[in-house]
Amino acid sequence: MEEEKKEFLEKEQERKKKKLNKKIIIYIVIGLIAIYLAYTIYLLIKQPTDIFTVEEGTLYSEETDVGYVIRDETIIQGQNYKNGMEKIKTEGEKVAVNEAVFRYYTKNEDSLKEKIAELDTKIQEAMTNETDLFTSDMKSIETQIEQKLLEISNVNDTTRLEEYKKEINELITKKANIAGDLSPQGSYLKQLIEERKNYENELNSGAEYVNSSKSGVVSYKVDGLEDVLKPTEECLSTLTKEYLESLDLKTGKVVSTSEESGKIVDNTYCYIATVTNTEQAQSAQVGDDVKVRLPSGSEVSAEITYILQEENGDRVLVLKIEKGVEELLSYRKISFDLIWWSETGLKIPNQAIAKQDDLAYVVQNRAGYLNKILVKVKEEGEKYSIVEPYDTEELKELGFTNEEIISYKKIALYDEIILNPDLSKVE
Repeated sequence: MEEEKKEFLEKEQERKKKKLNKKIIIYIVIGLIAIYLAYTIYLLIKQPTDIFTVEEGTLYSEETDVGYVIRDETIIQGQNYKNGMEKIKTEGEKVAVNEAVFRYYTKNEDSLKEKIAELDTKIQEAMTNETDLFTSDMKSIETQIEQKLLEISNVNDTTRLEEYKKEINELITKKANIAGDLSPQGSYLKQLIEERKNYENELNSGAEYVNSSKSGVVSYKVDGLEDVLKPTEECLSTLTKEYLESLDLKTGKVVSTSEESGKIVDNTYCYIATVTNTEQAQSAQVGDDVKVRLPSGSEVSAEITYILQEENGDRVLVLKIEKGVEELLSYRKISFDLIWWSETGLKIPNQAIAKQDDLAYVVQNRAGYLNKILVKVKEEGEKYSIVEPYDTEELKELGFTNEEIISYKKIALYDEIILNPDLSKVE
């Protein structure tokens, strides 16, 4: 009995000991987790801006300037410009040499059109009584007229509306001419059609058509500066700040549409003259390639073709662009961004870059382990830089050994790097 009791007590003591050991292990694990969580929270709260995640981005060196648009443009105008005009070609439409652009109305055009319209009504009524005149051609024209009338009900654009009306009138004229050819000589319908032809001939003979003098795009935005701001060496090389300001133009103002003349614009290129005194402008040279961000937000390549140095330090730069010319047809003076350079790649804060022996480094943080990484700075902005890894040949040129090149760690997208790193504390 004594032995059984003793054995029971020993087993109970061993069980309690094992249970205590399990509790101790659980407490240790919980303690370690608590310490880890506390340390992680500490790192997050201590200074959340200490770590930056590498991202893809674009860096610009740019300035916003005011520019004067200079184009190769030729005014076209006829003799009867006081009569008002009908546009044959729309704003921005391309034309070839000697192609009709617009026409001036005849002096009594409204009266003639009214008489023609009255005759069209009479002709239509007369043709309804002449069923034998309706050939397959006539029926085809009737179908086309009905289709045009259906389509015109859904048109809101003024220019397109005028085109539809013109097409319908042409179909009506064609229909009347066919009916006239089929009508007996001396009939009432024949007389109406002959009378309409006479009015139509009078209308067309009195109208003055103005043709393009060269190929290009049509514009009716005429401001009187077409022969003043010309893309000639004599003009471009002598532009001054005082002269440009004396033009007294409002930035971004749309040039008014002329009702008396038009012009043909060479849409393959134009110039933008601007006045600036920035650091980049002072070091710019003729032939430098830059970019221009137009008012629409589109970016186009440009070349500096002329530079005029003012006595007060300002510089007049003349930029040549070969794309986006049509976009500027309505303007003479614009606000635009002059982009001196742009670079796309891995974008990091300048605060993350540390220099050692004239080389740039960042410190990578991976789960608390810090690595010093050599980077090549492609472009440096005011707050950020675009960087990339060195390739093998570049590392050789810098004097790195084969072993160092093999173990070279590269910066990559989404890496976490330390701001304001201390390289002396990193291997």
